[in-house]
Amino acid sequence: MRILIIDNCHPVLKQKFESAGFICDYFEDISRDKTQEIISKYDGLIIRSKFIIDKQFLDRATELKFIGRVGAGIENIDRDYANKKGVMCFNSPEGNRDAVGEHAVGMLLSLFNNLHISNAEVKAGVWNREKNRGMELKGKTLGIIGYGNTGSAFAKKLSGFEINIISYDKYKNNYSDGYTTESAMEEIFENSDILSLHVPLTSETKYMVNDEFLNGFKKNIFIINTSRGQVIKTESLVKYLKSGKISGAALDVLEFENFTFENLMLKHENMSFNYLVNSEKVMLSPHTAGWTTESFFKMSEILADKIISYIVEELNNN
Repeated sequence: MRILIIDNCHPVLKQKFESAGFICDYFEDISRDKTQEIISKYDGLIIRSKFIIDKQFLDRATELKFIGRVGAGIENIDRDYANKKGVMCFNSPEGNRDAVGEHAVGMLLSLFNNLHISNAEVKAGVWNREKNRGMELKGKTLGIIGYGNTGSAFAKKLSGFEINIISYDKYKNNYSDGYTTESAMEEIFENSDILSLHVPLTSETKYMVNDEFLNGFKKNIFIINTSRGQVIKTESLVKYLKSGKISGAALDVLEFENFTFENLMLKHENMSFNYLVNSEKVMLSPHTAGWTTESFFKMSEILADKIISYIVEELNNN
C-alpha cells in the first residue's frame, strides 16, 4: 500500500500509516501537474485544499483506492466520479469540531459585548463605556443551520449560557438533544436572534444566504459564519448590515478566499469587502476557527485511523 501525501499535515498521520505497514511519500510542495504524472503509482492520496481532484485527475489515478482529506469540507473532490471508479473518500470533521465550536462562542461573545471595538479604542486612548454597553446571551434564541459536527459542538459549548437553541438540518431527523431543539426553517426565520451557519459548500448551499433568505427573518439578527465563505452572498450581507436588519456579523470565512483558503482574491477594489473591513458591526478572522494546535493533531490522527480501519476490513473481507 503506497500513499502520497501532498499537503501539510501533522506528522502523526505519516507515523500511523508507516506503523501499519504502508509506504508513504510526503511531497508538501508538489504541483498538480507533477502529482498527475506520478499518481498512478499510488494506492492512496492525502490532501487538504491544494487543488481540485476532478475527473481528469482521477482518470490518471489508475491504482487509487482512497482519498483522504485532512479536515471537514471535501468540496475539492469530485466524489461522485471517485465513487464510480471505486475510490473511497475520507475526511476528519471530528478533529476540528471543538475548535470551531469554541471559536464561534468567542466571536459571539465579542459581538454581543463589543470586545473587538472597545479593545481597539482603549489601546488608542479612548475610554467610551456607554458606546460599548453590551447585551447578554441569556434568553436569546440562536438558530443553527446544519447540526453536524461543528453545529452540535457549538450548541453544546453554549449550553451553560441559558440561551434557547433551535436548529435545522435538511439531512437529519429526530436529533433533538439536551442542547438543541430540532426545528423547521420557518421556526428559524420566526424566532432567531442569532443565526449560525454550519453547512458544507455544495450546489445547494452556495449563496444560500442571499436577499430572499435574509428578508425572511422576522427579527433583526446577528450572523456567524464558520463554514464556507461562499455560503453567504456578500453583497446581500452588506445590504442588510447597512439597513440594520443584520445587527452584526462574525465571519471566519469570506467569499473572497482563494481555493486553498490561504489568502484573499481581491484583484481590484471590492466595495463589499471594504465595507466589512471598515464596519464596527463586523468581526473577521482569517479562516482559523478550526485551526488550533489540538485540531491540527486530531484531524490527522482521526483520518489515519479511519483509513487504516477501512483497509484492514477490506483485507479481512477479501
